[in-house]
Amino acid sequence: MLLVGLTGGIGSGKSTVAGMLEKRGAAVFDADLLAREGVAPGTPGYERVIERFGPNVLGPGGELDREALASIVFADPAARRDLEAIVHPEVRRLFAEGCERYRDTDKVVVFSAPLLVETGMHTAFEVLIVVSTTVETQVERLMRERGMSEAAIRARIAAQLPLEAKAEGADVIIDNEGTLAELEGQVDRVWADLQARVRAGGS
Repeated sequence: MLLVGLTGGIGSGKSTVAGMLEKRGAAVFDADLLAREGVAPGTPGYERVIERFGPNVLGPGGELDREALASIVFADPAARRDLEAIVHPEVRRLFAEGCERYRDTDKVVVFSAPLLVETGMHTAFEVLIVVSTTVETQVERLMRERGMSEAAIRARIAAQLPLEAKAEGADVIIDNEGTLAELEGQVDRVWADLQARVRAGGS
């Protein structure tokens, strides 16, 4: 098993790259999906979120209203730290459980997470891939694809480590300023490198 960390800022194209790697044969775990699972109704994480943030973060069906929660934590660094202290351990636990089935295989296992470097979890991976783009491209993409306001986007970007800082510790940097075809070409080269690492027995 080759453990690969994949990160990048919001709107950088990290999820697109994750999908391309999965298509080529990687087992991909998405931190955002694991985070939802970790605070789903009925879980200890869910109870802790309600205890900390109150019933105003609940949707009509009793599930967590992620937008309501986001509006709180991206405006209040202390609240964001409190939420991360609940969610991150659950994500790590779920990821570790998911990896078990690949432990004695030659599978490339990719963990895709926006806060991989910020949490210090990147040190657990044999290869760290950072998807990089400019802030202006991040803003333009998110306004177009998610309909977010520029102010909301810039607040979320500000809450993450700058992409340049993430790139400093990267083993591989994927530049996503170009076309989708150019991105596919870069991912092809990265995948060949990962396969070579697997054959060599690791990093």
